[in-house]
Amino acid sequence: MIEGVLRHCTEMQIDRQFVDSHGQSEVAFTCCNLLGFRLLSRLKAIRQQKLYRPEVGHPDAYPHLQPVLTWPINWELIRQQYDEIIKHVTALRLGAADAEAILRRFTRGNVQYPTYRAMAELGKAYKTIFLSEYLREPELRREIHEGLNVVENWNSATSFIFHGRSGEIETNQREDAEVSMLCLHLLQAALTFVNTLLIQRVLTEPAWMERLTGEDLRALTPLIYANVNPYGEIRLDMTRRLPIGDEAVA
Repeated sequence: MIEGVLRHCTEMQIDRQFVDSHGQSEVAFTCCNLLGFRLLSRLKAIRQQKLYRPEVGHPDAYPHLQPVLTWPINWELIRQQYDEIIKHVTALRLGAADAEAILRRFTRGNVQYPTYRAMAELGKAYKTIFLSEYLREPELRREIHEGLNVVENWNSATSFIFHGRSGEIETNQREDAEVSMLCLHLLQAALTFVNTLLIQRVLTEPAWMERLTGEDLRALTPLIYANVNPYGEIRLDMTRRLPIGDEAVA
């Protein structure tokens, strides 16, 4: 997830990343926040989440939150390892190391390195802040659900049009994997382009425009594939245009 946000080969400026429950962890919260974008997770088992205490020595503080409070954050460990944390996060940002290599180094031999533990402690603080906002702000929960619904819909479309391999790249050869991804990107672009033309043609009909509300229009998306048949023979004629949206492609 972190590699995809840092090196996505576009001009898009990303300030937030939506993930499901499996895409979040304390270390991920630390890396994402220090790299300049928010990690917004849809937590399935929200009732099992805990808020970390900000300091030791005050077990009776926050009486209304006692059932959801857990261990205090080890700020001393964070202070000791802060320079190391910044060094590793900077390596991620500059591309000197990838996230997988760093995590493999930290967890090799099932040894908990001090820097790794410090990143987890700092992540507990970031996660506690996020959980507080997540529980307090319905708008944030809606934003996360809407963002993930788009991603999951796109993943479903990708698996559908890449049906020959169930959406998976089954080769460890770099050149073959690149060809597969380029073909998939071409199919994705063609799918959204054709669907956009189809939707535009429908919206030119006054009868449909009168029936659609603002909420209906907001929900329109070219990420649909129920109109696609991935099987059979595909005939490509480069001398002809699609008989839809001629004015849009002329």
